[in-house]
Amino acid sequence: MSESDPGGRVMRRDALARRAALIEAARICFARSGYFVPLEEVADCAGVGRGTFYRNFKDRMALALAVFEREIDRFGRLVDPSLPLDRALTRLVVEGAEGTRLFTRLAIDMPLDGENRAAFDSLRARLERMMEPLVERGHRDGTLAPGLGAHELLLAMRMLGAILIKTVDREHRDTLLGEALALLMVGLAPR
Repeated sequence: MSESDPGGRVMRRDALARRAALIEAARICFARSGYFVPLEEVADCAGVGRGTFYRNFKDRMALALAVFEREIDRFGRLVDPSLPLDRALTRLVVEGAEGTRLFTRLAIDMPLDGENRAAFDSLRARLERMMEPLVERGHRDGTLAPGLGAHELLLAMRMLGAILIKTVDREHRDTLLGEALALLMVGLAPR
């Protein structure tokens, strides 16, 4: 699979490496300083000039969406429909905690209107499609009510993820996560 730059041209390997470096640097800088981190700081962290930034991204929002897209790709690799629903959700919440923290940090300041809202909604829909194998497994094994789907599973995960944002002590975190998951599984189960 080849990637294209904002102008639609296929990118060379070195250009792809710079783009990947910008996305990784943005993830780090956004997590540390929020959405309005100076773009020069992102470029410096990536080891590139500001011109390289604008050859790859039209603006700050395009960069943030690229970071989210990469996190969603990573998240998709964590979806394991062979696991029971409660274990699959736990895995996604724990191993996806860094992405959840980043999303929470950026969501505070990101302007989501017009074209930005459409792009963001497209990523959300993609995330929901990734959850479909878990939905099907939950329906098959009776742990997910027939009227519930990917949207509700993602909401449950956001609720569980909130526990991880502030809880540092692993043992305490695991206890709280287990208690919250038990409550959520009752709410997700068929009546």
